[in-house]
Amino acid sequence: MSSVLRTHTGRQKQRYENQFRLVAGCVPYRIKDRKESPCDLGQRLELLMVSTPNREDLIFPKGGWEDDETVLEAACRETFEEAGIKGILDENPLGCWTFRSKSSTEKICSASIEEGANGGCKGQMFALEVQEELDSWPQKATHGRVWVSARDASHLCRYDWMREAIDALISRLSGNGPITGPKMDDVISPKRTKTDQPYCISSSKDQLT
Repeated sequence: MSSVLRTHTGRQKQRYENQFRLVAGCVPYRIKDRKESPCDLGQRLELLMVSTPNREDLIFPKGGWEDDETVLEAACRETFEEAGIKGILDENPLGCWTFRSKSSTEKICSASIEEGANGGCKGQMFALEVQEELDSWPQKATHGRVWVSARDASHLCRYDWMREAIDALISRLSGNGPITGPKMDDVISPKRTKTDQPYCISSSKDQLT
């Protein structure tokens, strides 16, 4: 099935909580040589990060959580739009962080940030085991993607909350093994169809197993 790849724009459907903009995203990962000892996870874990316009640093794909989708749908959609990947999603968030969105200061906000402050965001990040990398995606023209080691990713992160998300991912994988959550194609609201949501079209579920 073919479809025109498109991205969500504007904030008419954006969710807010106490005037904080709610966002969701993923920490995409893959593990090389799964048969090796779990003790070597830190050396075998690779994370996918994306570049954005007018910025030299790399980030994890994330964006606004809209009022007609679940937080899992928002995380999957934003990850598809910015990174063009699909995979297996862990439904349990790695954590929830309060931070400031792109602004003149670009600084992380503490939990005591004044509610309603301009640029304030609350974000949930989820672990996504990447199973497919698409050749085309909605924001390919503005967002590049690159695989880096978990150690390098930690050094590349500009913000503390991103490093904390990496630590949470490593801790979870070290304790529980491979993620066994739903595939991204399964994280679709019953009110939606694949035709309505082109970010959910690609390989069939059988091809993702």
